[in-house]
Amino acid sequence: MNTNIEGKVIVITGASSGLGEAAARYLTSKSAIVALGARRVDRIQSLANELNGKGGKALAIATDVTKYDQVKALVDAAVQTYGRIDVIINNAGLMPQSPLERLKIDEWNQMIDVNIKGVLYGIAAALPYMKQQKSGHIINVSSVAGHKVRANGAVYSATKHAVRVISEGVRQEVKPYNIRTTIISPGAVDTELPNTISETDIAESMQKFYKDYAIPADSFARIVAFAISQPEEVDINEILYRPTKQEF
Repeated sequence: MNTNIEGKVIVITGASSGLGEAAARYLTSKSAIVALGARRVDRIQSLANELNGKGGKALAIATDVTKYDQVKALVDAAVQTYGRIDVIINNAGLMPQSPLERLKIDEWNQMIDVNIKGVLYGIAAALPYMKQQKSGHIINVSSVAGHKVRANGAVYSATKHAVRVISEGVRQEVKPYNIRTTIISPGAVDTELPNTISETDIAESMQKFYKDYAIPADSFARIVAFAISQPEEVDINEILYRPTKQEF
């Protein structure tokens, strides 16, 4: 049965672990072709080798999403290798939460660079190809934190709210080109995000929360597949999901 995933060329940033890695595994199991981007090139190359060894098609390109030329090189490599780009999943993200009064300004800048600029650079790299094709699908990863603000997470929430705003803006602008857009906002999902928190007390609290509530990363992969697999005239614009027992 054609799921509208088979044969699609899908670029994934932040593919070395967590949501990106899970999406790559699941989508290749549905016969998609994937181009994997991340800074930890050893991890994405190992994943690409594994997927190719199982009969899939996967490409690994070292990518720092804070550098537009590297994001463009990832997308260009996918197009040069496979002839097109059907989907980009702008997934790379960081969550070094802390109270504002601790003035973790370098971490604020890091979140802005990865969580906001990284998404913008992914859109900038993919959009010219998708416009030319008159088809494509931009999937941007936000968070429950893009809908709700909690103490210690103001800057992270701001970046994830920005992802939703940018996504809605691009949704309206790409109508002439038959391009679909999806925002996915996960709750607590088992990823390495809590490991990016440098403040010990905040990290301990978040690690406990994730231990108590987090669900597997393949939950994200299935939701990505759901959005992609819809008929081309169906545009799933936003999905917010949480573990069943997560309150906020």
